[in-house]
Amino acid sequence: MTRYQNNEHLAGDFYTQNFAKTAGEGNLILNLGPQHPSTHGVLRVVVELDGEYIVRAEPILGYLHRMHEKMAEVKTAAQFIPNMGRVDYGHALGWNWAFVGAVEKLAGIEVPERAEYVRVITCELNRIASHLLWWGAYLLDLGAFTPIMYAFDDREKILDILQIPTGSRLTYSYYRIGGVAQDLNADCIRLIQEFIPWFRSRLPMYKDLVSDNIILRKRIEDIGVIEPETCRRFGATGPVARGSGINYDVRRATPYSVYPKLDFEVPTSDLKCARGRYDVRMIEMEQSLRIIEQCLEQMPEGEVLAKGAPKPSWKVPAGEAYFAVEGARGKIGAYVVSDGGKNLYRTKLRAPGFCNLSLFAEVSRGTILADAVAILGSLDLIIPEIDR
Repeated sequence: MTRYQNNEHLAGDFYTQNFAKTAGEGNLILNLGPQHPSTHGVLRVVVELDGEYIVRAEPILGYLHRMHEKMAEVKTAAQFIPNMGRVDYGHALGWNWAFVGAVEKLAGIEVPERAEYVRVITCELNRIASHLLWWGAYLLDLGAFTPIMYAFDDREKILDILQIPTGSRLTYSYYRIGGVAQDLNADCIRLIQEFIPWFRSRLPMYKDLVSDNIILRKRIEDIGVIEPETCRRFGATGPVARGSGINYDVRRATPYSVYPKLDFEVPTSDLKCARGRYDVRMIEMEQSLRIIEQCLEQMPEGEVLAKGAPKPSWKVPAGEAYFAVEGARGKIGAYVVSDGGKNLYRTKLRAPGFCNLSLFAEVSRGTILADAVAILGSLDLIIPEIDR
């Protein structure tokens, strides 16, 4: 934390010095993160403050490099699937799906119908788990400790369920080119059927405990207003865009898998503030339960992996393809290019968090520092997915 008088004493790295050169006289340059609870370890935001008010802010990435896209060039398509579970640990199955979907589209592989239903069930369970992680962490950022204990209690039940077919509890590598690794067994289906009414009964308690709490309302209502035009300019998607009244969901806009057969609502809010984004995610969890229920009722018997699924020596046909899914944080896209070799020539990932974070510099301007934490948390950022 440094205060500059006439911008004479330049200290720190490039970003701090750059801010100092153009900072107003007497303004404070503050580094929010990366080692800060509200930025969760790998996000840094440099802000210039006039008193408690933010004059400007600049999010800085680069504290965690994973080079996923480069690794895709030296692995076969099948070998690259585990990377997708590590791009966004919150909704790993969404990333699994985007990548295998792009390869399937390029290769013309038809996924068995039962496998499509299994993908939807597991992806929606993972979406709820991701929203619970956001809910608990967001409220912890705002100073409330109790809610995260409830959130993780329910989230653990989902992880117990997903561990059965996937063999993992966080960085899933379950989807395969042509289907899924294995079917949902009877125990897994029974646990899902038990979880649906259990979690549905918990949502009213969440509302009474937190959503209607006057302290939370004062912290997030009318804070971080994002206009629809701002979302469009920055390419924001997911709950961030829907919280500003934009009715865009990949599952409806460019339908895939069996989603066209399912009846569910795409929640939106006209509040445009952090409260609107909060409300959208809370309603989405209920809608995910609704989707899972229908899948369990409609899911046919059959195989969960295409008969022509790729072998280890399989080469992706030459060409290019793009496939997108609706992730917990917005539109996840995978663009793959093949020259007919054993490895993909190029893979480009579309991470929703990058666009969603980019608008923070504009939205935070003129707000007080305490509200910056509320705005950042309302964007639901998981930094590894946006630093590649």
